[in-house]
Amino acid sequence: MGRVTTTDRRTALRAGAGLVAGGALAAGCATTGSTAPPAAPASGPTSAAKVTPLTAPAPRAFPHQPAQITHGPRDRPRIALTFHGQGDPEIATALLAEAEKHGAHVTVLAVGTWLDTHPGMARRILDGGHDLGNHTQRHIAVNTLSEADALAEITGCADRLKRLTCSIGTWFRPSRAPAASPLVQRLAHRVGYPHVLSYDVDSLDFTEPGAPAVTRKVLAEVRNGSVVSMHFGYADTVAALPAVLQELDRRGLRAVTTTELLS
Repeated sequence: MGRVTTTDRRTALRAGAGLVAGGALAAGCATTGSTAPPAAPASGPTSAAKVTPLTAPAPRAFPHQPAQITHGPRDRPRIALTFHGQGDPEIATALLAEAEKHGAHVTVLAVGTWLDTHPGMARRILDGGHDLGNHTQRHIAVNTLSEADALAEITGCADRLKRLTCSIGTWFRPSRAPAASPLVQRLAHRVGYPHVLSYDVDSLDFTEPGAPAVTRKVLAEVRNGSVVSMHFGYADTVAALPAVLQELDRRGLRAVTTTELLS
């Protein structure tokens, strides 16, 4: 599947305005053949037959980047804020809105079970011009699993993403680990992800240290090319994000999608 621009993506989304993402969007998508259950049903009447399925960007290979990426180029004033996609969708929506208010775009690595419960979040993320990727199906320690179970975790989330967006997502990040084991890296490549996305700055927001601590941690370590790990689902992250974005602006660091960071 070819890469599409943010403008093209928004045009495709608006063409299906008024429909909920939970299945209507996937009406014309080919599935990957898994036995995963169908996405959650739409909450209102829809007419799937009249909708052109949403087409999101496919994974892309960056020839000069390693198989496991921790950061982007250090010679350009850009950084990527990446969010583990799980938790209260209201918090997720607030984070996305705050980023957009500052002209920032982020990367969301979604958990498959979260997409099952909140399928409309896939549409919300892409409609804002953000990257959407795979953070395994159940957010368990994927590096500790057998080959078959680890593959099921990767493909389970990939299938849900494809059902909702006609793409397996632009990135894969392992769950419960900052980096993928060699086995998980090979399995992700087999599923269709040329790279595994790691990070070089960990906000530690999931420890709930308070918004000032999250802000200090990120701003003390971020620099050109950094990939920052953050999470949906934590009030501290929502409270910290405005100060993080304001200081990034002051330093002349643009918060962009990981795809743009590496392009």
